[in-house]
Amino acid sequence: MSNSHQKNSTLIPIIIIAGLFFIFGFVTWINGALIPFMKTINELTDAQSYLVASASYISFVVMALPASYIINKIGYRKGMSLGLIIMAVGALVFIPAAEARTYWMFLTAIFIQGTGMTLLQTASNPYITILGPIESAAKRIAIMGIANKVAGALGSVIFGAILLSGIDDIKDKLAQVDAAEKASLLDTMADGVVSPYIAMAVILFILGILIRKAPLPHVEAKPIEASEIGGKTKSSIFQFPHLWLGVLALFVYVGVEVIAGDTIISYGISLDIPVEQAKFFTLFTLMAMVATYALGVFLIPKYISQAFALRVSAVLGIILSFCIVFTSGFTSVIFVAALGIANALVWPAIWPLALTGLGKFTKTASALLIMAISGGAILPPLYGALVDNKKEDLLASGANEVNAMAEAASFGYWILLPCYAVILYYAFWGHKVGLKNG
Repeated sequence: MSNSHQKNSTLIPIIIIAGLFFIFGFVTWINGALIPFMKTINELTDAQSYLVASASYISFVVMALPASYIINKIGYRKGMSLGLIIMAVGALVFIPAAEARTYWMFLTAIFIQGTGMTLLQTASNPYITILGPIESAAKRIAIMGIANKVAGALGSVIFGAILLSGIDDIKDKLAQVDAAEKASLLDTMADGVVSPYIAMAVILFILGILIRKAPLPHVEAKPIEASEIGGKTKSSIFQFPHLWLGVLALFVYVGVEVIAGDTIISYGISLDIPVEQAKFFTLFTLMAMVATYALGVFLIPKYISQAFALRVSAVLGIILSFCIVFTSGFTSVIFVAALGIANALVWPAIWPLALTGLGKFTKTASALLIMAISGGAILPPLYGALVDNKKEDLLASGANEVNAMAEAASFGYWILLPCYAVILYYAFWGHKVGLKNG
């Protein structure tokens, strides 16, 4: 097949899959606005409020292998369609949750949406990786990243405006009114989610039906040559150490990406920056990512390799982590946003490095990589717990509330360092383990 013909035949599928990445970017990144919103309407602690992220990401652990089984049975396209429809159902559950103002119902709705996203991700990530040459997979995934994060930026701004406008005034009022009036105020605030989620459900249902008719060609991954792996044919997924190390690297990466995007609004508020300004902070992180993705599309694989992009990202992540902890105020917030630069190319680089040579194991391997998204469920609440504990220690030692909150929120970012160290190991050595001539 000629190069230009191949480019044309992959262009339409790339545009369609980019549309899907746009959707789950939108749904994922509204968590930044949902966390402070839920914290207020359900009167939660920091650690509890970060369960919003957990409910979304834990579904990737529970549902990834079932999703890979479903996709093996029904194929990539029907898998994507089913994922969109399940996400629509999740959006509808927000309506009774808002009426009842019950935290576990909100978490259930978020979990159902996460289940739909798991199906979408388990189908679309390997699809885009094997749609063309593996060397340029990071470039294709970076294009997906741009769609994902532009949508995330839109989602965080739109939902920030809908859910967080006037939240400071409401908090002040809540401190002064009796229990009945407080309940009424919180009920009114909770109703704010109804209209946007009805709109979201309708759009997702329509797209779920449309994707069934989309012109997506059938693709299968190429197996590795036996000679490249020491002359033995691989018979089990456990014979690919570079995949398992990739899963670990992806696990910590998703954790740090979610911390960078989902804690930054709350972090700004804890530093006494007004909500009216802080609600735009997730946008800073996402814009940093989009700019870096664009750079990746231009540079990979023509000027730099996928592995080199990963090395630079890990080193930058370590430097920025120190900068966040050792600076204060708005400067520190800017360093959290700059993590977007360090994070952007990690996902696009790890996928092709981890899937190299998996052949018939690609769908199962993809499910394992999708399960690694659970890092987003585990690391943000750990950050929240670090912040809560440090704050209690500081208050016990006589610090005032405002200073204790600011110092504790900053201290929580120490959790980033070991995560970037794991990514650094994978970038230099981990992705080659077990691949003799890889």
